[in-house]
Amino acid sequence: MPYIANTPEQQTEMLRAIGTDLEGLFADIPSALRCAGLKVASGLPEQDVRRRMAVVADRNRADLVGFLGGGFYDHFVPAAVSAIVSRSEFATSYTPYQPEISQGVLQAIYEYQSAICRLTGMEVSNASLYDGGTALYEAIMMALRVTGRRRVVVDDSVSPIYRTMVRTYTRNLGIELVETSSRIGLADREALARVINDQTAAVAVQNPNFFGCLDDFSDVAELAHRHGALLIASAYPVSLGIVKTPGAMGADLVVGEGQSLGMPLSFGGPYLGFMAARKEHVRKMPGRIAGRTVDAQGRQGFVLTLQAREQHIRREKATSNICTNQGLCALTALVFMSLLGKQGFRELALSCAEKASYAAQRLQAIPEVRMRFGKRWFFNEFVLELPVAADRVIRRLLEKGFAAGFPLGRYYPHMEKSLLVAVTEKRTKEEIDLFAHTLEVSL
Repeated sequence: MPYIANTPEQQTEMLRAIGTDLEGLFADIPSALRCAGLKVASGLPEQDVRRRMAVVADRNRADLVGFLGGGFYDHFVPAAVSAIVSRSEFATSYTPYQPEISQGVLQAIYEYQSAICRLTGMEVSNASLYDGGTALYEAIMMALRVTGRRRVVVDDSVSPIYRTMVRTYTRNLGIELVETSSRIGLADREALARVINDQTAAVAVQNPNFFGCLDDFSDVAELAHRHGALLIASAYPVSLGIVKTPGAMGADLVVGEGQSLGMPLSFGGPYLGFMAARKEHVRKMPGRIAGRTVDAQGRQGFVLTLQAREQHIRREKATSNICTNQGLCALTALVFMSLLGKQGFRELALSCAEKASYAAQRLQAIPEVRMRFGKRWFFNEFVLELPVAADRVIRRLLEKGFAAGFPLGRYYPHMEKSLLVAVTEKRTKEEIDLFAHTLEVSL
């Protein structure tokens, strides 16, 4: 168990300094979400404490067959990934602030950046960000720096989790945030055309979007560029093994969540935000960028080419005061992509798409179940319209061993009967068939 250095007296002193007690410190967390049953008697031997914690941990449903997505996916992680990234020279190395040291880590970052550029069809990448939502916010701030404008348009098919983060970050920054509403499964072009104007700094879209639908945003990029705005595309990286890249669509900035690149779900993190851009905007990017060069003797070396944080330059010139690179997670993504290679990555994407297509066929064959968005193209995620509330169905299927999906009514008030179902390469035909049968008898 971890050793907690603070004595009860020190804890009391800190709480007094911030003007509350321990209960008040956690008052904003609803009681329904608080973890119960973790109290441990004082003075127990370590083995007894571990035994108690193991009993509590066993309450987690590790046996569930997962069809839950919404931006975080249950992909297979080869054993070689953890074997490589857990080596001490990687696992213990700190973020390299000094450009003249840590050659191995700097090379790994450089190779990671190169892989992200190839994946997204862009020209430059930074050393990573906290997560997908943070990356979207950072891209918006970057667009404001590039254009000198304060208006941002975000389509509501972008992850509602990300949009909530963006609202929170931008609330007090004098930014005009406009969210377009669409009920057709894709970004509404007419709605976008009405709100994009010459004061718009950026237009943010997502592909595949939160509903799993695939889109080609080339026309949106043209519309944005016509008004001098940038197009920000949030992308699901595994899909880029087979779909048109954001770079090919004309995106100026590409961001996304890298969890699907070799990282387990792990109760929500730590994860990885990636960001790539056009080369002309490289000096406005947040975080760090590793580069390759040669010294006076012609020997290859790696350096932090750009590191535009407040630790390195004048504070008012810093591109971000919150972002940092997720070094070990970025290395994990690099190892994962390198192990698969170009062909393996394509096969992974095809497997997800084909199994999702089979699942959609089986599930919409259930009486009174239909595809919410008809025959729209999707990648590995799609929306079912059920005859009853989706959250009720999810609770029933949990009892039968399935994490059935995500209830869209949680974020979209008009979609209480809509269930977002995700299928990865880990799901077998037998699991999909049993899921379909269990759903049918549970309705």
